[in-house]
Amino acid sequence: MHRSRARAAAALAAVGAYGVHRWVAAADADPQAVRRKIAVATWSAPREGRLMSRLVVDADPVLDYVTARRAEGAAGLTAMHVVGAAAARALRAVPAGNARVLGGRVLPHRDVSVAFAVDIGRGSDLAPVKVPAADSRTPAEIATAVWQGVRALRAGTDRGFRTSGRVAAAVPVPLMRPVMSVASVVLGGLGLPLFGQQGHPLGSVFVSNVAPLGIEEVFLAPVPFARAHVYLALGAVTVRPVVRDGAVVPVRQM
Repeated sequence: MHRSRARAAAALAAVGAYGVHRWVAAADADPQAVRRKIAVATWSAPREGRLMSRLVVDADPVLDYVTARRAEGAAGLTAMHVVGAAAARALRAVPAGNARVLGGRVLPHRDVSVAFAVDIGRGSDLAPVKVPAADSRTPAEIATAVWQGVRALRAGTDRGFRTSGRVAAAVPVPLMRPVMSVASVVLGGLGLPLFGQQGHPLGSVFVSNVAPLGIEEVFLAPVPFARAHVYLALGAVTVRPVVRDGAVVPVRQM
């Protein structure tokens, strides 16, 4: 009897030691390797319906607004923040789009949150920064909130991001897909925190700015476990020939 207990204790100690080893090793894990691991466990053949569209708008009004507000002290404001503010106001005007699916039902979000994809590793790692109640904030206020999140992520002081990264790195590959399924229900469906992530991690709208890459347009791959309904990719500003008043003129568009 004592031998059985000793063996059980030794087995538990071995499992605990292995878990600690995995957790410590996860602290130094390659961010790209962790992202690939999450991606493999997240995406499969699409089963849901998707509507993909491209919208070309004149860039000058947006860029002129950004320049004017920055001159007035709106540090860090970019076109991305203006687009995020506009998207939040659009969902406030059309609340049917501000929802997620849970248990076969479409449930409304409590507020209109917008998440922005930000570079935290000089091109090697990305993370979302979510701005709650974005529909009631100015673009400058959104920019301030985003940059606060960026600084915390780059400095490594965002505990939630560190925790989720360590969990993802420590979970064995065969268990990643079941773990992501649980995360989908808890994070995206119920909106509860899990693994260091806040509920609805991508909010109601997810905005990714691909302009720094020199790309004019990208169709983003939805992240199933986040259950965000709207994805926006902001492309590079380019000069295009446009017919205005019967004449072809160069116009900056995005």
